[in-house]
Amino acid sequence: MARIAVITDDPGWHGKRLKEALNSKGHQAVFLSLTECALIIEDRQLPIRMKGFEDRLPEGVFVRGIPGGSLEQVTFYLDVLHGLERLGITVYNGAQAIERTVDKAMTSFMLQQAAIPTPAVWVTRDKAQALAIVERELKAGHGVVQKPLFGSQGIGLRRYQQRDELSAFSDDQGVFYLQRYVDSGETTHDFRVFVIGGKAVAAMRRSGVSWLNNVHQGALCEAVHLDDIRLSRLAEEAVAVLEMAYAGVDIIRDRHGRYFILEVNSIPAWKGLQTVTPIAVAERLVDDFLLRTELQTRRSQSAG
Repeated sequence: MARIAVITDDPGWHGKRLKEALNSKGHQAVFLSLTECALIIEDRQLPIRMKGFEDRLPEGVFVRGIPGGSLEQVTFYLDVLHGLERLGITVYNGAQAIERTVDKAMTSFMLQQAAIPTPAVWVTRDKAQALAIVERELKAGHGVVQKPLFGSQGIGLRRYQQRDELSAFSDDQGVFYLQRYVDSGETTHDFRVFVIGGKAVAAMRRSGVSWLNNVHQGALCEAVHLDDIRLSRLAEEAVAVLEMAYAGVDIIRDRHGRYFILEVNSIPAWKGLQTVTPIAVAERLVDDFLLRTELQTRRSQSAG
């Protein structure tokens, strides 16, 4: 029985589903936080110490959460994941994929460079410059959404539609991340497409109680069939550009029928999606994860 590390500070609903899926394949899930890891650089010692894996590192690592903290702390957590990968252990998603997507600025940059449609974005530390950008956009008839550079679940988002809303305009941790607002019509909505192993496997339409279309913020979930080739293909292309094993891709369609990628999530939740799709998402994730783990083990054995 392989012992798999599931990295999370709170297993909850998602941890339970992953544990069940791993158990059904004859593997054991061991939950631990990256705060319970250490790098021990000594001769003839395991260079990475993980709670519950004192004698032998896990056969694979499934990342369900990165703890918050100072720049130094978060860098250390990512160092642990990078180190595990260098030791030949499958990390799902890997550290680089997480780094690219937890940082909204880099996600936007990479999508734009790959000619994948995404709303206009401005990132700056200069408040005067940021304010001038918002005022210019408002004058041109565009709304602007301000987001924390690192954040999820719709927390901390602000939308500006009129100049008098700028009285409390301020940065998020010293940085302004501004994204042009995409009007999806009278009923605000967007799409979450779940991609596993390079293929879109399930999707849902999220309709918000406000302009925020996030399940955590009370959005209504509806099943979406992936017969819309533009929707599935766009999600798959984004995941390929960002070199991710799996992802939750947030896509919006404007009033003219044009699709734009809003965000790509490397540690996506799927509780809302699971309520509207017959696909067992956790089982699909575990199948892809174990396949990658097996292939990595074979490569390591061949190299040895």
